[in-house]
Amino acid sequence: MTTSATHGYRPSATLPIRAEIRRQASRRRTQLALGFMILLPLIVLLAFEFGGGSNDNDRRGAEAFGSLVDLATSGGLNFALFCLAVSAGFLLVVVVALFCGDTVASEASWGSLRYLLAAPVPRVRLLGVKLVVALAYSLFALVLLAGAALLLGTVRYGWAPLSSTVAAQIPAGQGVLRLLGILGYLAVTLLVVAGLAFLLSVLTDAALGAVGGAVLLWILSSILDQITALGGLRDILPTHYSQAWLGLLSTPAQTDDVVKGAISAVVYAAVFWALAFWRFTRKDITS
Repeated sequence: MTTSATHGYRPSATLPIRAEIRRQASRRRTQLALGFMILLPLIVLLAFEFGGGSNDNDRRGAEAFGSLVDLATSGGLNFALFCLAVSAGFLLVVVVALFCGDTVASEASWGSLRYLLAAPVPRVRLLGVKLVVALAYSLFALVLLAGAALLLGTVRYGWAPLSSTVAAQIPAGQGVLRLLGILGYLAVTLLVVAGLAFLLSVLTDAALGAVGGAVLLWILSSILDQITALGGLRDILPTHYSQAWLGLLSTPAQTDDVVKGAISAVVYAAVFWALAFWRFTRKDITS
């Protein structure tokens, strides 16, 4: 017999995604992280405008190998590419780790996690909504950075073909597609950070520990990838193909490492997320 306490209760209706999106949007860390995605291209633009000129050594280096700075100021597409290049190695890693590592651990540190589960929100539902919203904000931050850089760069430097130091100029139309491909690849590779930070968020009640742990492990993998003595073992490191997007700037585009990197990232992320769900559904919630 259905009691009044359970009448109309539907697990799938608890903790709506829209409510979690609004809740996360009201948090200061979300506002600051997204705001910095807009501020960074502006800072880079001002640095180009008011920075000192190149010295003789810089000019000789530019003649021999091409200058990334010169390429960045040659058009909106190149400026957006430069901003992504300088952000991919660390800044975007921190932002994704922040969104995904702060999900469950912050609720535990505030003491609100057990109240959410007592609502009652099913554990799988809670974790799934948290993950979807964290990934959505991570993707939005990446697109926001690229969009702001493209807009500012186009306004200041105009619309021009996409250039690189490894191939001939790519027409603007194709350049947009290449830039979208790079964005997509970065989004996929950052799933590793998202998965690792999310797993650590389930394992600890300290949000800072989950975020910092994911960033430190990513840096450790990057360092190990530089040790050639490891040989073929470097191929299984999550950061080994993190720079494979450079192949998309070649003529024709080189996609072998891009495919390998995407597969590696998806596998790592799936394993981390599976472990997170497995642990959370069996964990005693005391906070």
